[in-house]
Formats: sequence, C-alpha cells, structure tokens
Amino acid sequence: MKGKEFREALEPLTEELVGMARWARTTGARIVVLFEGRDTAGKGGAIRAVRDKLNPRQCRTVALSKPTDEEQTQWYFQRYIAHLPCAGEIVLFDRSWYNRAGVEDVMGYANKAQVAAFLEQAPVFEKMLTDDGILLFKYWLTTDQERQEERLAERLEDPLKRWKLSPVDLAAREKYDDYTRAREAMLRATHTDHAPWTLVDFNDQKRGRLTLIRDLLDRLPDTHVEPPEIDFPELSSAPKAESYGVIEPIADFPDSD
Repeated sequence: MKGKEFREALEPLTEELVGMARWARTTGARIVVLFEGRDTAGKGGAIRAVRDKLNPRQCRTVALSKPTDEEQTQWYFQRYIAHLPCAGEIVLFDRSWYNRAGVEDVMGYANKAQVAAFLEQAPVFEKMLTDDGILLFKYWLTTDQERQEERLAERLEDPLKRWKLSPVDLAAREKYDDYTRAREAMLRATHTDHAPWTLVDFNDQKRGRLTLIRDLLDRLPDTHVEPPEIDFPELSSAPKAESYGVIEPIADFPDSD
C-alpha cells in the first residue's frame, strides 16, 4: 500500500479515534491496548497511527525498559499496575506484561517456573482489570520470518533506524521457531472470554494498522458524543502581526510515502 493511499484510508479512522477519546473523557472509560509481536512487526508504527491526533495528556504510550534490581524483587505485575489508566484515559502498551511469556522465556531471562506462574496468573490478573471496568484489548502483530529479515536488514542500513537494533533483536533471528512455540503456549493459556487475543497480519504494515484500528473501533460500544459547542466571537480589533522577525518557511518540502 502506497503512503498516499494509506493516509486517505486512515483519515476517517482517525476521526473516529478522536471521537473515541471524546467518549472516554465524557464517560470516564478506561482503555488499555496491548501491542505485542516479534521484533520489527510494526508495533511502534501502529501505536503512532492510533495516538497521532489524540491529546497526549489523555492518551499515552507505555514502553518499559528492563526491570531494575529493585523491580526484579517485586511481584511481576507490580510495575505495570502503576501505568494503568485513570478515568477518561487511554494507555497503549508497547510490549507489556507479556514480555515474560515471550522474550524472557525464549532468551532465558525467566526460568520455567516463573513462566509457568505467569501463564497461570495472567488470566486472573486480567480478569481483575476487566471486572473493575477496564476495557482491555490485546493485539498480536504477526509477521513472517522472511519479512522480519528484510526489516532487520533495513534497520542495519538506515542510520535513523539503527538504534532499534539491539543484541536481543539480533539473537532472536536464530530463535524464530522458539518464539513461535512460546507464542502458541501463551495464546493457549491467556486467550480468554474476558481478555481475548486478536492476531493481525502485519506483513504489510500499513494495511495492518488500518485493520487493527478498524477492529479496535468496532469492538468498543457506541462512542458517539457530540463535541461541545465553543463560543468563538470575533476580536474587537483587527488581528495584529507578530512584531519580531521569523525565519522563512521551506518553500518546497518533498512529500514522502
């Protein structure tokens, strides 16, 4: 999908997302969306597509780094609880507590007993969230190994994307099947009626973003809330120009797909 085609398809969805945020603010709804998937699946781009036109004070992204020594002594879910939304807020998790069932399992950062305990506790933890009224959506972004290799190579060659390559990402290249095994075990244990998983094809990332956003909007209740009336009277005097010098804007800025 070309960039122009994608932007045209995204525009009406973005308007609906703005309406969703207005509904959440009006009703006090609390929305949590988890974005999970392999390295390079497209989690960051999907999150940007969702939050781009939303108020950053209302919609925030949570992307936690590896736990500190102190956090490693906590109950596993403890550090995620602090980032859950208050009334009217939307929280997008760029990876979440499911790190334990994925990278921590495959890379040996958690032992088998810890992973087994997580798979048993996660549905209970999520039942507590949904019972309390949180709207929880869990998305797994799927991508083939061939496409993953292409994207990793692109990151290596692009100086603006090279920061995305970590030693864990490179080690994961040889563990594609191990990640598949871990994902299937995770889905079997944590795909529940109260917090189901939705798998979205992200081999084409632009189409994947559109599909994910459409699904998210369709699974919410009727979110239509009329925007508030804003009184915008004319100024009593003519508008004034700025009194200090400004730099000239760029005349021809290249459009990019």
